[in-house]
Amino acid sequence: MQVEIDDKSGYCFGVEFAIEMAEDEMLEAGRLYCLGDIVHNTMEVERLKAKGLVTIDRSQLENLHDCKVLIRAHGEPPKTYQLAIKNNIELIDASCPVVLKLQNRVKNSFDSAKALNGQIVIYGKPGHAEVIGLTGQTLNEAIVITNEEDLDQLDFSRPIALYSQTTKSTKGFYHMKELIEARVLKEKGELRAEDFKANDSICRQVSNREPQMERFSQEHDVILFVAGKKSSNGRALYQVCLSHNPCSYYIESEKEIDTAWFSEDDRIGICGATSTPRWLMEQVADSING
Repeated sequence: MQVEIDDKSGYCFGVEFAIEMAEDEMLEAGRLYCLGDIVHNTMEVERLKAKGLVTIDRSQLENLHDCKVLIRAHGEPPKTYQLAIKNNIELIDASCPVVLKLQNRVKNSFDSAKALNGQIVIYGKPGHAEVIGLTGQTLNEAIVITNEEDLDQLDFSRPIALYSQTTKSTKGFYHMKELIEARVLKEKGELRAEDFKANDSICRQVSNREPQMERFSQEHDVILFVAGKKSSNGRALYQVCLSHNPCSYYIESEKEIDTAWFSEDDRIGICGATSTPRWLMEQVADSING
C-alpha cells in the first residue's frame, strides 16, 4: 500500500498560535485554565491536559478569581471580558485575528442596522464557540441559520446583513445567500443593495482547503479523514472528500480504522481538518504501515 499524508492538512495558524500560547504559559506556570476545549480534537485536548491545561466552562469561570485563563482561537463575547475584570482574571487572549476582525465587522454592522431596523444574520452552528462570540457583538439579537428552514425566522421586508462563521463551507454560504436573495425578491419585487448585503467572512485558510480536498481525494483510492467529532470544519471538509471519493472514512484516531476498507494495492490518503494535529495524522499512517 502507498500511504500519503496531505501536506496542506492540519492546524490553521489561529489554532496553532493558541496551542503555542498555552504551552508557553504552562512552561512557566505549570497549570493554565482554558475556557472551553482549546481545539475540537479530543486527542489533542488530552495531550495538553497532561501538560497542565484545565478546561472549564462558562459557569466555572464565574467562580474563578485571581488566576489566568486562556481565550481560545474561537474568540469570546464582550461579557467574558467584563467578567474577567470583575473577578480579577488575567486573560491570555489567543483569539484568532480573523475572528477578531469579524467580530468588529459584525458589531459595526449591528450598530448601523439599528437605525434602519435591520437584521444581522449569522450562517453558522448554534452554540458553537465562535458563533457565541459573534452573536455577543449584537447583544445576542443576531439570527443564526444553518439550513433553509431557519430562514423562516427572518423578516424579508426589513434589511438583512448576512455573515458566516469563519469555518463554514463556502458552497453552503453562497447557497444560503441565493435563498435569501430569492425570498427578498419575492417579498419586495426587487433586490436592492440596501435590502440585502452578503458578507463572505469565511477564513481563506479554510475555504482554500476545499479545492485541495477535492484534488487529494481524487488522487487516492481510499481517504482516511482524521478529525474530532466536534469539529464543524472537519465535517464540512469530510463532505468534500466524500463527494469526490465514496471510499472516504471519518475517524478520530487510528483505533477506528477498519482494515476491510482497503486492500494491499490501494493508494491511501490521510488528511484532516484545521483542528487536526500533524502528529495524529502521522500516528494513523504509522498504524497502517505497521
